[in-house]
Amino acid sequence: MKISTKGRYALRMLLDLAEHRDEGFISLKDIAERQNISKQYLEQIVSLLHTSNILRTNRGKKGGYMLAVDPSDCTVGKVLRMTEGDLVPVDCLVDGINQCERVEICKTLPMWIGLKKVIDNYLDNITLQDMMDQYQNRGANNYVI
Repeated sequence: MKISTKGRYALRMLLDLAEHRDEGFISLKDIAERQNISKQYLEQIVSLLHTSNILRTNRGKKGGYMLAVDPSDCTVGKVLRMTEGDLVPVDCLVDGINQCERVEICKTLPMWIGLKKVIDNYLDNITLQDMMDQYQNRGANNYVI
């Protein structure tokens, strides 16, 4: 499994919104500049995320985007499923119904199912807030003169 640019940039965008949530609605232009991502690419990501009610939008002069959920309620797994689709490690696990002709004799299937459970459990237990806290705790914003 390889996470695409869309998934990685969606996480960066949502983390940016979480970090600046006290500033109200944030323009895509501001996010694009801070994250060094093209505004046009962010527009594509917004269209994926907007349908999930994870973002609030406001048009006009003070328009932009903000998180519609608390960062502690938004998991990495949820975001990646919105941008990547299913996070299965092998095709035979897509859609939950195994259509493989070898399903009854496959010696590797239990291992793939176990890997999917590990991936889901890991990504569904990391929130945007966890990621921000981890960044803070490693001293990235600890400016010492």
